[in-house]
Amino acid sequence: MVPQYSLVVPIKDEEATILELYRRLSAVMDGMDGNVELILVNDGSRDRSLHLMRELQQKDRRVCYVSLARNFGHQIAVTAGLNFVRGQVVVVMDADLQDPPELIPDMVEKWRQGYQVVYAQRTKRHKETWFKRFMAYAFYRLLQRLADVEIPTDTGDFCLLDRRVVDVLNSMPERNRFIRGLRSWVGFRQTALLFERDPRFAGEVKYTFRKSWALGINSLISFSKVPLRISTYVGLVAAMISVLMAILVLYWRLFAPGAPLTGYAAIIVAVFFLGAVQLVSIGILGEYVGRIYEEVKGRPLYTLAEVAGFEEQNER
Repeated sequence: MVPQYSLVVPIKDEEATILELYRRLSAVMDGMDGNVELILVNDGSRDRSLHLMRELQQKDRRVCYVSLARNFGHQIAVTAGLNFVRGQVVVVMDADLQDPPELIPDMVEKWRQGYQVVYAQRTKRHKETWFKRFMAYAFYRLLQRLADVEIPTDTGDFCLLDRRVVDVLNSMPERNRFIRGLRSWVGFRQTALLFERDPRFAGEVKYTFRKSWALGINSLISFSKVPLRISTYVGLVAAMISVLMAILVLYWRLFAPGAPLTGYAAIIVAVFFLGAVQLVSIGILGEYVGRIYEEVKGRPLYTLAEVAGFEEQNER
């Protein structure tokens, strides 16, 4: 039987949380008014996550799993799950239980009211450092100001998507994906569901500062041309300063030969300044060119090592 609801959960080394995740999700699925499939996406886990997923699939036929051939990253794992869903209502959430599964019925209720995208918006982050809270606060507001589309602040990938939205997302071929930005870009009727983000249930944080920084850069480059404009504006300002300095140096040479800014130090400062402007501009341009390079190669988003559970559901 074709499921009415699909739950997508990307997993990377989450053996300490999978059983508790299944327990809480199972309670939610039992209370839903239609058939449910739970799609677990193994993103190259090196612990016993895949083994536990196999056991859950044998125990509960509502559970399906997709195992990627290596670690392709969180956003690609979510994309792989969306490629396999069959339900009319799709919920995406993380496996660390910072996204409470108990909010899913509230999301479904919003969907019944006519909303096609329901995103969970954090009002509070429990047991997170002040630095991480500050960086998240600054990032979302900077992205909202610079992006070409309205991306809601303080939101993650925890959301409900209507089937029409999922079909549009699956039709997008781009490699450098930022799901929360793409779901804003597609449009449709959207609303927020406010919640307080719980601390991680167990295990280590998977989104390190380096990965969070890379995701932030990717989201900014994917949804804004402002960095290119900024490099242009900085170049124009540097050019005007250079012309002004040339006029001043000429004036000092002719009318004030003893001026202190006509020597070797002034030349070195000017060279370093212009060199820094050029390197920053080339770096920004390189980020965009690198994404063009990734797109034109035309490689698949991911490769699969193992898929199970979908055949059993079709046989019911």
